[in-house]
Amino acid sequence: MPVHKVIDSSDLDAKVPSHLHCVSIASLTVTSDPSNGFVKARLVHKGPVLSCVQKDDTEMLKAQIKEEDPPQSATEHTSINVILFNTLAQEFSQSVKPGDVVLLAGFTIKKSPSFLNDKLHPCHLEMEGGDARVFVCPGAAPSRGRPSVSSEPKYTYPPLNMLKHKTLVSVYGVVTFFKLPYRTKGSDYCSMLKITDQSDVKVSCTIFTKNLEDHPVILKNGDIIRLHRFKSEMFNNSMTLLNSSGWSALTFDGIIDSPIVPRSTSKSFHFVDSDKRTVQELRQWATKRLLVSSNPTLPLSAVKPSMFFDLTCQLLAKAVMDSHCILLKVWDGTKCDYPLLKVAVPPDAIEGESTGAKDRMNLIANVLVYDNHFEFAQNLKPGTFLRIYNLRALSQRASNQLSDQSEQLAFHLHGGTIYGRGLRSIPADSAELQSLKSLLENHVDLEDDDEVNDETLLEIWYTPPESVVMRNEEEPDGEADVETSCTVRTCQHKLRPVTLAQVKSSTPPLVCHVRAQVKTYQPEKLYQCLKLFCSKCKTMKEVPDDITIANLLLESARDDQPCHEPWAATSSATFKADRNISMHISSDMVGENTQNQLIFVQGMTLNEVCMLSHHYKNLVPVRSDNGRMNLIDLTAPFLFCGDKRYYGCKQCSSNTFESPVFTGVDNWDEKAVAEALGVQLMQYGLLMEFELKDQTDTLKALLWENAERFFQISAVDISANQELQDKVQSIVDTLQPKESRIEDRPWLDLCISVYTVEDDGRNQVCYQITDTEVRPG
Repeated sequence: MPVHKVIDSSDLDAKVPSHLHCVSIASLTVTSDPSNGFVKARLVHKGPVLSCVQKDDTEMLKAQIKEEDPPQSATEHTSINVILFNTLAQEFSQSVKPGDVVLLAGFTIKKSPSFLNDKLHPCHLEMEGGDARVFVCPGAAPSRGRPSVSSEPKYTYPPLNMLKHKTLVSVYGVVTFFKLPYRTKGSDYCSMLKITDQSDVKVSCTIFTKNLEDHPVILKNGDIIRLHRFKSEMFNNSMTLLNSSGWSALTFDGIIDSPIVPRSTSKSFHFVDSDKRTVQELRQWATKRLLVSSNPTLPLSAVKPSMFFDLTCQLLAKAVMDSHCILLKVWDGTKCDYPLLKVAVPPDAIEGESTGAKDRMNLIANVLVYDNHFEFAQNLKPGTFLRIYNLRALSQRASNQLSDQSEQLAFHLHGGTIYGRGLRSIPADSAELQSLKSLLENHVDLEDDDEVNDETLLEIWYTPPESVVMRNEEEPDGEADVETSCTVRTCQHKLRPVTLAQVKSSTPPLVCHVRAQVKTYQPEKLYQCLKLFCSKCKTMKEVPDDITIANLLLESARDDQPCHEPWAATSSATFKADRNISMHISSDMVGENTQNQLIFVQGMTLNEVCMLSHHYKNLVPVRSDNGRMNLIDLTAPFLFCGDKRYYGCKQCSSNTFESPVFTGVDNWDEKAVAEALGVQLMQYGLLMEFELKDQTDTLKALLWENAERFFQISAVDISANQELQDKVQSIVDTLQPKESRIEDRPWLDLCISVYTVEDDGRNQVCYQITDTEVRPG
């Protein structure tokens, strides 16, 4: 049922999913993102259920609710109309009466057609569909947030210059530097900040958590932060803070006149009058010390080429460009003085509203987000308010521009976290957004139409995932075009080839077509090009050789302690009187076909496991750990499947047998086995570097993401098949025949992606071969 009744007012908050937060009615605008919020208010008026002729006789009900405990900054528009449809309208009519407290979630926000008459609120809420929910408490007194508020102080907050080594403390401070949360090489997210207070001591703080959303919400330098239960330690003669068990954090805007509204990631927190006084005192002190900026970000109207700046904006639409890049279409209501680059993508790839009209008015910034920021950006929903840190403005040409036309301004959020680079969402009811929302309201009536114009045609002839395509009016070499290429491009880009010199002088990101020969390649021993890659932490490592694996299994075989697992049936034997070998299988699999069994082998050497793998499909080497079964060192394969071996990531695997589940799996492939054992499966890949040459220059390009497609062989098959390894060698010998002169080598038609990566704090331009295959035969 979409209408849920509770007995006590405190139960209302408990019914709401934890990712939702309470939104003030006064803060709602048509540009607000309602997907992560709920409103809580008292029902003032409820109309009858009516049949709407304009909506095919849809049943609807109009109600009016009023927020009884609005924020201090809210002076008007604390009441709003709510329109409910169909079943929800019927249930609301029967279950809710004036005076009841209601909590609404899953609504949409529309412009109110009756505002000029009732002066109630410029917007109204509409509730229909499966996501709309109403929670009601009869006649209860509403409360706004979820904090646990007491009048008595509960914590003490020493000055930062009084912290002692290895003690558990709670402190207040002013943020002087912060780095947004980023994924570590393990499974945690890490954020870092520096704080100070009236003692003029600066303290570094590091926070590790499993969940990204648990990190404190810091929007700018000068914010006030409260930290509970942090461990203080001396490191390099400086005091540092590290979060400990049960830690929590509250943040506040550092501007003196802004409301003291805590930003918390916890469902409940302790906040009393003495905390308010502390925040006010820190605000005043920080303002005098010029630690607080009233304008921490730059509007689009003030941006100039080659700038790095912070931008507060709203996300209108997004589109995934490739596996490392996503396009965010954002605006802040101001018009840039420079023509903005319009990155066209397939219409079916865009998530969000159409932005054609705003594009034509130079209001939309197309932000290309790369690498470690990709995951966060991909999870953003259109309508979300954002702050983007260390965004780069760069002049470059679009795909449809000629060389004599002026460049346009593009925006890039490169990978890495240097200078606080990153992006975060801002709660829709944040005081930080008041000026932004006012600017956006000026364009609320700007609607896109269906007119077929140059913009529409551009989106049909869209640019490739790498977004900016390089064109050239001259061929790199007329003679080269006559000769048949050993490769064929598989992309759909309608481009003429450019020279390598032009590619090296271009500004990334872009994609281009080249025609070149192979000068050299690495590695020379092709078996070394086979790599193991973890898609989670991005770790890459070499495939271990047989000697390494044999030593690990032999060391494990010397441990003859038996394993006792209640879920396993075990068969053991003594080998040569000095070594016990065992085979374990889940009791649920006994009697099944051997191809469907998952067998755990203990005490066997590499040769023995390989011999056994010819008869059994899935073999998992294990050892005894105080009588409990555990995997051996993950440097060795965790699974032998015929001639194939599969490896797990040491950093991302939980590697536990505490509660394995072996039922409900029809086919035990490597993915199913990894999931059952808590192993993060590493993928096989091929990594090569080709030094290319044409008449103008040389260029080193990687072959990685497209390598399997290039050779038309899977990396995992190559790892287990000598004939396929020989085939790869034969292909490379065709591209660069041994002892041949470079002018006698074949020409290659290649699609090249140009992009940047961060290396030791600097952006390095890289080149990678994509969308290219070797010609068959």
